[in-house]
Amino acid sequence: MTRVGEVRRLAEGTPPERDRYVDLVRAFAIGAVVVGHWLAVYVTHEGGRFQGRSVLEVVPWTHPLTWAFQVMPLFFLVGGYANAASFTSHLRRGGDATGWVLDRAARLVRPTAVLLAGLAVAALVAGWLGVAPELIGVAVWLASIPLWFLVAYIAVVVLTPPMFELHRRAGLAVPIGLAVLVGLGDLARLVLGVPYVGQANFLLAWLGVHQLGFAWRDGRLPSRPGVALPLAGAGLAALLLLTVAGPYPVSMVAFAGEEVQNTSPPTLALLALAVTQTGIALLLGDRAGRWLRRPGPWTAVVGVNSVIMTVFLWHMTAVVFGVLALYGTGLMPQPAPGSAAWLLLRIPWLACLALILAVPVLVFGRIEQRSVRRNVSASPTSQPPDVHGPDQTMARHTSGPKFGVHPVLTVVGAAAVLGALLSIALAGSSYHGPTGLPAGSLVVFFAGMALLSFIRRRHPG
Repeated sequence: MTRVGEVRRLAEGTPPERDRYVDLVRAFAIGAVVVGHWLAVYVTHEGGRFQGRSVLEVVPWTHPLTWAFQVMPLFFLVGGYANAASFTSHLRRGGDATGWVLDRAARLVRPTAVLLAGLAVAALVAGWLGVAPELIGVAVWLASIPLWFLVAYIAVVVLTPPMFELHRRAGLAVPIGLAVLVGLGDLARLVLGVPYVGQANFLLAWLGVHQLGFAWRDGRLPSRPGVALPLAGAGLAALLLLTVAGPYPVSMVAFAGEEVQNTSPPTLALLALAVTQTGIALLLGDRAGRWLRRPGPWTAVVGVNSVIMTVFLWHMTAVVFGVLALYGTGLMPQPAPGSAAWLLLRIPWLACLALILAVPVLVFGRIEQRSVRRNVSASPTSQPPDVHGPDQTMARHTSGPKFGVHPVLTVVGAAAVLGALLSIALAGSSYHGPTGLPAGSLVVFFAGMALLSFIRRRHPG
């Protein structure tokens, strides 16, 4: 069966109770991030040397546009919704928290392993062909930028079981409390000058948005205009107050030379944007859900979601090859960024990158699609549990400490994977040897992945 036929079969076999809108928001979020990253690249090629910067550094009027393209909050929001649905369904089928974490992590780690292996092979080939080590270092660094997001998302997935139990007990008080902690981190970092404390916001902020997805799933944040409109309005008012009138920058995407950044680490301003986007997502849910009952739109959404992580992980690799193909050969003119000519040239630039990205998606997408086949056809029900009467099966499986070999080894394996990915993300654009990546980090990543796979094959739940 061809991939198109397989996607059509998956779409046709979707259970009627599945909340299709969540899949649409996920696809939109990743698509917007990919296009935003591609549009933000500013490259020049003179005297045989490449120079790259962010358009945000040189075209100030682009800063407000980041409010539309910075949609990672939406991805964590729908991640919270989907993880809550998947986790509760897993428990009701008799599984446990360890089994769920192992299954969910595998869907993220496998495509990531393919990316890391691909970058290592590409760096080895480039070195064999005589490419300058500093150019290899920059290219591998650029291609590995998506790992920053992945570190945070794998962390919230691993923490889903205890955080879901906390949500079951305290509801919306959890994301509110996390937002307060983010604010305290901002205060310590930006006002008091306390080092390192603010870095906790990389986890706290995204956990907070993920918890909003839990609340959406169980009805604490219903898709009603009476809730969605005030939520979006309050988020937007806070965003304007914190950025236009307050101390935070307008740009929701970090760039070099900016003294305060909203994403590195995340700030209260980014959480205000997340609240705004949550309100808008809730507001559009019912209408979009009806539209997705049509076979055409839903088949397209299923197709995109079947390779969504592959698209995200490889989209900056497409930039590397696009720069070489268009700027390295002189095919792409180099007008001033932000000019009318530069804007017009974004059309062939985006088209070229999309064609390049299609290659790894076609080659490596099957690895991700193996998990999606089961996810779509055996989706958890869209009906949330009773908020006022928590499911007793969930309560038995999520409350109280659990000790054993498999949970401990799962934590060890996940910690190895996260630590290795963080190390690679922090490595910078220097040359790190023949593979282009820190060799020790690669070893730790694949060791952690092997440990998780070993436990997954033997764990009964």
